[in-house]
Amino acid sequence: MARTTQVTDAREAAHSLDVRAERRVRAPGDRDPFTGELRKREILPMLVLHFMKGGPSYGNALIEKIADVTAGVLHVNPNTMYPLLRQLEARGLVEGEWEHPERRSRRYYSLTSEGRAEYRRLVKEVRPFIDSIGRSIDEIVKEVYGS
Repeated sequence: MARTTQVTDAREAAHSLDVRAERRVRAPGDRDPFTGELRKREILPMLVLHFMKGGPSYGNALIEKIADVTAGVLHVNPNTMYPLLRQLEARGLVEGEWEHPERRSRRYYSLTSEGRAEYRRLVKEVRPFIDSIGRSIDEIVKEVYGS
C-alpha cells in the first residue's frame, strides 16, 4: 500500500509540472546545432566584413542584414554584435567613427585594408563548411521528402 501511494504521489507531482512554463523563450536560431557551428566557424565576422564591403555600416543595420540574408536562421543580438565590432576594430580590421562626434550617436564602421584581406581569408576558409551544411540540408530534404 505504501508503494502504491508513493507511485501515485510521484505521478501527481509529475502531472502538476508545466515544463513549458519553465522553458526560456529563445530567439530564432538560438542554441541550434547549425547556428552554433555557424558562430564558431567565423561566419559572423565574415558576414559583418562582407556587408561593410559596400560601405560604412552600423551595428543594428548589420544585425538586420544578417537576419535578412539568413532568413532569420542566424539571429544576432546587440550583445553579440557590438563586442564583435569592438574586437574587429581593436584588431585593425574596421575603423569606427561616430555619426556625431560631439555626442554618443550611431557609430559607423568601415573596412580597412587589413579588414579586406581578412575578409578574403575568411571567404576561402569558411566555404568548405558552408558547402557541407548545404549538402547536409540537401540530404535531409532528399531523405524526408524524396528526390
